[in-house]
Amino acid sequence: MRKQLFITWADICIMKSKMMNANKVWYVTGASKGLGLSLVKKLLAEGYRVAATSRSAAQLQDVVGEHEDFLALEVDLTDNDSIWESVQKAHKHFGSIDVVVNNAGYGIGGAAEELSDKEIKDCFDINVFATINVVQHVLPFMRAQGSGSIINIASIAGFAAAMGWGMYAATKFAVVGFTEVLAEEVRDFGIKVTVAEPGAFRTEFLSGASLVVSKNKIDAYESVRDSLALYQKRDGVQAGDPNKAAEVFIALAENPNPPVRLFMGTDAYARANAKLELIKGELEQWKELSFSTDFPA
Repeated sequence: MRKQLFITWADICIMKSKMMNANKVWYVTGASKGLGLSLVKKLLAEGYRVAATSRSAAQLQDVVGEHEDFLALEVDLTDNDSIWESVQKAHKHFGSIDVVVNNAGYGIGGAAEELSDKEIKDCFDINVFATINVVQHVLPFMRAQGSGSIINIASIAGFAAAMGWGMYAATKFAVVGFTEVLAEEVRDFGIKVTVAEPGAFRTEFLSGASLVVSKNKIDAYESVRDSLALYQKRDGVQAGDPNKAAEVFIALAENPNPPVRLFMGTDAYARANAKLELIKGELEQWKELSFSTDFPA
């Protein structure tokens, strides 16, 4: 007996949504490796149009391959004019920018006392200011079209920091705070905003080719050296799958009501829960002292 196939209205809506959304234009920063590269390849495989940035357009084109729906952009993310030009090129080439993923990141380890002004500035330039600049340049287009999705990739370090990663954590805390407020500011324009806070994913992030450690070393910070070494040993055995992360980013962009915050990975979830318990405990422990600063009722 032939099994009868039932298609619900929800199924029809999903199929129509996929047909329409496949024409969306994505703008992705830091796409030559890691999560960004996995996302670009997944998007192109599913029929989306993609503009992506890298310090070398030729290198990016080489790792992605030739594709009629792909635009490789050579961008210096420390230069606001370079970012502005890339956004303009992407919009002119495809006619719209529907989803933005601020993926480019700069990881640096070391104790606060060890880091130089340049090392700190480099970290903030890529992780914070580039993210803000990209958002500022795409928002006029998104407001004009009355829609859009912005996904800023922070880190679990932007909620639960680890020893030796204080400056990196500071940049990611900034991205989280910026994104939370941005989501409120642009909601009335039909623009959705999410900050993704991933744990460890199996990318090149912890490799010697990507990870930067302060040039200055102070012997007294032995515990910091131990912490950095512990993280570096995890290179290649991280639990997170970049291809599954790409699927999550696409799901976020297609969701009509995505979360403002999303912790990605079992490790991120566990660290976030532990931090919440710590905060709750400190709130109650020091409640009386906290309340003591008010004027008398």
